[in-house]
Amino acid sequence: MYFDVVSQCTKNLANLLTCLDRAGQHAAAKKFDVAVLMSSRLAPDMQDFTYQVQSACNYIKAAAAWLSGQTPPKHEDNERTIDELRARIKKTIAFVESVPAEQYANASEQKIRLSWAPGKFLSGQDYFLQMTIPNTYFHIATAYAILRHNGVDIGKQDYLRPINFIKG
Repeated sequence: MYFDVVSQCTKNLANLLTCLDRAGQHAAAKKFDVAVLMSSRLAPDMQDFTYQVQSACNYIKAAAAWLSGQTPPKHEDNERTIDELRARIKKTIAFVESVPAEQYANASEQKIRLSWAPGKFLSGQDYFLQMTIPNTYFHIATAYAILRHNGVDIGKQDYLRPINFIKG
């Protein structure tokens, strides 16, 4: 189960690559610097687009690492351009895809320590259900909403696809 859900989170992160392409096209068509979108936010007290992408990557790579008994790779949060965000997403996906399904065998029994809760732990299952999934989807949806709010031509299918239909 953990492998499948981490893979689903990764697929959704990969969909952001399409959204980034559309953001670049939108900026070119409207003749503005696409870097403007990197610092865009939905509200003054919210983090910007760049942060949303970095955070989604961080939650996904941390889940893949902690739930498979590894330490997450360090990625500096220093991306400033669309190309740097693309590279960040691709680096995250490459790491997650490098973890074989078998390594998640004891995922629910892992004890996960959170840096902001010293001396406290979550079980792998609680970490995954209470931290990884909601935070990943929050940051991906917020990144999508920031682009959409700024006029980038993306729709719900860009967020959801591909969907693996079966023949009935």
